[in-house]
Amino acid sequence: MADHYEVLGVSREASDEEIKKAYRKLARQLHPDVNPSPDAAEKFKDVTHAYDVLSDPEQRRRYDMGGDDAFGGGGFGGFGDIFETFFGAAGGGRAGRPRDRRQRGEDALVRLTLELGDIVFGVHRDIEVDTAVLCETCQGSCCQPGTHPERCDICGGSGHVRTQVRSLLGNMVTTQPCGSCQGFGTVIPHPCPTCHGHGRVRARRTVSVDIPAGVESGLRLQLPGSGEVGEAGGPNGDLYLQVEIAPHPVFGREGDDLTAVVEVAMTDAILGTNVTVDGLDGPVDLELRPGVQSGDELRIEGRGITGLRSKRRGDLRVGVRVVTPTKLDAKTRSLVEELARRQKAPAPRLSEHHQGLFAKLRDRFRG
Repeated sequence: MADHYEVLGVSREASDEEIKKAYRKLARQLHPDVNPSPDAAEKFKDVTHAYDVLSDPEQRRRYDMGGDDAFGGGGFGGFGDIFETFFGAAGGGRAGRPRDRRQRGEDALVRLTLELGDIVFGVHRDIEVDTAVLCETCQGSCCQPGTHPERCDICGGSGHVRTQVRSLLGNMVTTQPCGSCQGFGTVIPHPCPTCHGHGRVRARRTVSVDIPAGVESGLRLQLPGSGEVGEAGGPNGDLYLQVEIAPHPVFGREGDDLTAVVEVAMTDAILGTNVTVDGLDGPVDLELRPGVQSGDELRIEGRGITGLRSKRRGDLRVGVRVVTPTKLDAKTRSLVEELARRQKAPAPRLSEHHQGLFAKLRDRFRG
């Protein structure tokens, strides 16, 4: 098999543009629609195959290292091409329509960390996204302003070329994507200098989004049409926001309920008291009845998180932890001893419950 560089008439150091120009020149001379001779058809097949190999960086690298570039070295690009050779492109012997330059853009994923207070009622966020956007210079045409795509003179705008190959069954005609226009049917002689003929550029843009109340860590929110713009100004993909809820130093969450622990002095637990604490959405009044115990739960209805689907607010559940003083002055200790004598409390004993009150409280409100 002839050397691919010799077939195209270029040096082994030729650039991609030089290889492309050489192929287009030879293809104009040898295309079966222009030159019907059998020799021209055979040369056109060799020229096309040489270009297919040398225009692909990986195939060219393997070829330069002395590796095989095709199945059997005879111009077949694998089993798919073998089937096309014997049965024709698309199974019917006729080339399909040219490829559309406008392609749908890729989806994008952004991780978004929210505070627990953000999800009580929902929150608005302006998110900075690094993505592909429409080229403002060419507006997706891929062309330098004032120019436009031109019909490929190799395939005549069909996006495919026909080649005749010899096989055990005789001369066969096969169609394959045009190597000059890459199957688009048109070429861009003057690419846009800003996007280099892609119709899009990388840029940072701002996406405004309303995060609904009640979202949970791991949830993905889909924003249709807010992803990357496609090649040649094609439609945008989608943007997905993966939500993570940052831990809060005071409040936890169980479903749509908020949880917290209030520390109560021993005297307040004995006598009872009213206290106001700061909630995520404003002050919360707590009423501690006399004799409240560690592990007791106070429930304030409607002060939790607004449900994602129900739109009903959960509750605020506050666990009580009675704090026993560790240091007493003489007078205070005397008063406590007097209280103990008056109360005549029973001696300490093991509880019948295997789980202690503090462990129960911790498990209940660990979230």
